Amino acid sequence: MHRLITFLAGTAIGGGAIYAMNRPFSQLVPSPVPIPVAQQPARRSLDPEDRTTNEFLKYGYPGPVSDFMLRSRYAASFNRALRNPNWVAEHLTRDNLKGSADRASSEFAEDKDIPAPFRALLKDYYRSGYDRGHMCPAADAKKDSEAMNETFLLTNISPQVGKGFNRNYWASLEAFVRDLTGSFDDVYCISGPLYLPQKEGDKWFVKYEVIGNPPNVAVPTHFFKVILAKRRNEETFAIGAFALPNKEIDNATPLAEFNLPLEAVEKAAGLRFFDKIEHERRKCKSCGNGCCANYTLVCTASVSVSASLAIGIFLATGLTVTLRVTVLSRVKV
Repeated sequence: MHRLITFLAGTAIGGGAIYAMNRPFSQLVPSPVPIPVAQQPARRSLDPEDRTTNEFLKYGYPGPVSDFMLRSRYAASFNRALRNPNWVAEHLTRDNLKGSADRASSEFAEDKDIPAPFRALLKDYYRSGYDRGHMCPAADAKKDSEAMNETFLLTNISPQVGKGFNRNYWASLEAFVRDLTGSFDDVYCISGPLYLPQKEGDKWFVKYEVIGNPPNVAVPTHFFKVILAKRRNEETFAIGAFALPNKEIDNATPLAEFNLPLEAVEKAAGLRFFDKIEHERRKCKSCGNGCCANYTLVCTASVSVSASLAIGIFLATGLTVTLRVTVLSRVKV
């Protein structure tokens, strides 16, 4: 826990450190070449109304369907094929973390909002060897019993290694995110599973276990957390991205080993995070390395990362420099 707390301890009063990542690539798009009206290419995107009027879909739209759920303390997207969340998003503040709801009164439950053929089942986890790991932690939903119960729906759950991960390192990371509300007014956190390639011999494979009988729920190889923290009287953001292997992690392992550029996690997950923030606001013009205007770059260092994580992220993103840690300290400007 100490390594997590020191990660950002004291940022509220001129001290501490935060790992901040942003997109180093510009989003410039070449100017399109004008095309005569008569030669306009066919649209490649599908508007919602096309699902019933398009000639190719006369008898139905096959999907994929991403089930979106809005709960009391989180929003989520569910993957019907993998029976896992795509992502779960939270907004944490000092006030909304308050409450007296007790997780001991809640039970895991199948989510009836998901059609039965695509639903994760309680029996899938029975004697599977995996914990039912929360994406939105129960400790983030003490507001009332309804909010607490919603965190136990299986659409908020993924299979996680128990000892050394779900019950330890992952739980410490969850606590770290909550602790950020002591230094920031608003903390936004998005969590979810990853399925990353690993090398066997001279070839690469994406392999993951599937639990249940018959097999039903995929077991992610990794999990991500991306965090955006903000003080209401400042225009800058602190952004961090982490990808952790779904295995036992020694408590002495620095969190820095799992810190990655935001775009690396985006590409691996096939998602976009915080895309309403202008690209230029994620970059510091003075250093051009993603540090916010109210922070100064004090250290950039390579880190040692487990081979599976390093190789998987590298291949999934195609980036040549992903395993770097940027350490930012709060300073007066």
